[in-house]
Formats: sequence, C-alpha cells, structure tokens
Amino acid sequence: MGADREPAVYLIRHGETEWSATGKHTSYSDVPLTDNGERVARAAGAILTRLRGTDERPALVLSSPRQRALRTAELAGLAPDEVTEELAEWNYGEYEGLTTPEIRQTVAGWTVWTHPVPGGEDPGQVTDRADAVLTRARAALDQGDVVLVGHGHFSRVLTARWIGLPATAGVHFGLEAAGIGVLGHERGVPQIGRMNVPPWELV
Repeated sequence: MGADREPAVYLIRHGETEWSATGKHTSYSDVPLTDNGERVARAAGAILTRLRGTDERPALVLSSPRQRALRTAELAGLAPDEVTEELAEWNYGEYEGLTTPEIRQTVAGWTVWTHPVPGGEDPGQVTDRADAVLTRARAALDQGDVVLVGHGHFSRVLTARWIGLPATAGVHFGLEAAGIGVLGHERGVPQIGRMNVPPWELV
C-alpha cells in the first residue's frame, strides 16, 4: 500500500452473467459468468491494483459464496480469507429470476428499494447484514486494505451504510458488473472515495 494514503475498503461487484446482462434479479441462483464477465473480472483485478497503488495482498478479502463472485475473485487475483453468506446478494424471494418490468406487471412502480419482496429480505434484514460486514471491515483496516467481492444491490447498501445512510439510499449509487467502489475516510469521517470505477479500458 502506498505510504501516502490510508487503508480503504474496496467493493468489487461480480462480472457479467446472462441474468445480470438481461436485468433478471439474481440472489441465491448460482449463475456463472459469461465470457465477457470473465474478461471484465480479470480487468477489475488490474484496476484494483492501480487504485490501491500496490500488488501486496490486502489485509482481508471476503467473498460471497455464489460462483459468480468466487470466480470474479479468482480472476481478479484475489484469494478470499473467508467465504460468507453475509456478502450474499439481497434475497429477492419470489422475484428471483424476474426483471423489474415483469414484476411491475403485477406491482406498479416496484423497486427493491421501495417495495416489499415476498419471501425475500426487507431493508432491515439487509441493513443488519451490511452493518455486520462493515464492522469486520473497519476492524481489519488497522492492518491494511479490505476487499469485499459481492453483488450489485448489496454493495450499494454497503456504500450507503458506510456513510450512515439507510439501506434504501443505495438507489443513489451505481455499480455495474465488475465495477469497483472505494470506501475510505477524510480526517476520520467516512467518505466514498470512488464509485463504479469501470474495467473498460483494460478489456
């Protein structure tokens, strides 16, 4: 890690899958990366090294247990210290595999941020998981950088919670497939250093 910066938490969303490319809500379904998803996952590893300013191993690497996250970690050159359900995607319950337009055929104006998810998680449950992950991440920052490899909606919740906003404020942050977010501090105050850094230039 460069001597001129403090340790930070890096969020990496998994690379593209067929479901993410078509807007299908994917939580517990174990959908693999596409060929393009593998390319952008490799590129994300190179972008991560640039952002960190070092290729030294992070102090802590956590990954969701879904194969799309684990494969992304592998291709990005990361060996998870732990694979944990705490980093799993927001559970979409009965809406798993459906797109937002499909859900809106029966629930007008539905979004995961504003409406109930039958059989899935509510914002309070997602908040509890996010806060638990961030508690671990903050504790590890004394030793160096932390990398969390996971999913789109949940990583956006992590971003919101990092700066003290409710989980539903995650709607205000974008994070594309293989995009990277950087959570840090300015003089002790939680800060979003970067958000949705793309791997495009290296693909």
